[in-house]
Amino acid sequence: MFNINNIIGNLLFTLPAIVIALTFHEYAHALVAYACGDMTAKNAGRLTLNPFKHLDLLGTLLLIIASFGWAKPVPINPLNFRGNRQRKIMLVSVAGPLMNLLEALVGAVIFALIYRFAPYNSVTEYFYYFFNYFIQINIILAVFNILPISPLDGSKILAGFLPYDKMEVVFRYERYGMLVLIILMFTGVLGKIITPVSSAIFSFLMRLCGVY
Repeated sequence: MFNINNIIGNLLFTLPAIVIALTFHEYAHALVAYACGDMTAKNAGRLTLNPFKHLDLLGTLLLIIASFGWAKPVPINPLNFRGNRQRKIMLVSVAGPLMNLLEALVGAVIFALIYRFAPYNSVTEYFYYFFNYFIQINIILAVFNILPISPLDGSKILAGFLPYDKMEVVFRYERYGMLVLIILMFTGVLGKIITPVSSAIFSFLMRLCGVY
């Protein structure tokens, strides 16, 4: 049954978690691109932890509603990369999902510390909910983005493993990628792929931190 109080209450921990997860994901892309010699993201104002520079309205709403979404893609110019451009594209692409997994690990450590040492009250209850969701949404973002479907990071990681003259095959079909993702989401296929993998990673982190 529709309950506005429940919706607002959920947003108090889901929205901050989503904003942090997306912001650090995109910042990681921009930071690695800059480290590889490309100033494009920095010049576009994306080498920042200011969430307003990274958030996409539709992508953020979908994350809140469906747990699948996106931020504004970080612009890069591979021609500016030093050394092997193909490998640098891979590094920039994998930086976002790796950042989400790192965030999930940090969240799990904090959750474990609260679980073990903090007295139970309304404040710690909030942080139970917040870090539980924070861990989950970061894992979901990592798994979702690693899928080898354009324009997700996984497609560019896949391209990095292909011979240079075959990379264009991946990018040629990028225009259809969003349609494919929408179809996979509404048919439930996306959830069947992401949910078991995300659950396994979540359980692993909880056991690693001594919660389970």
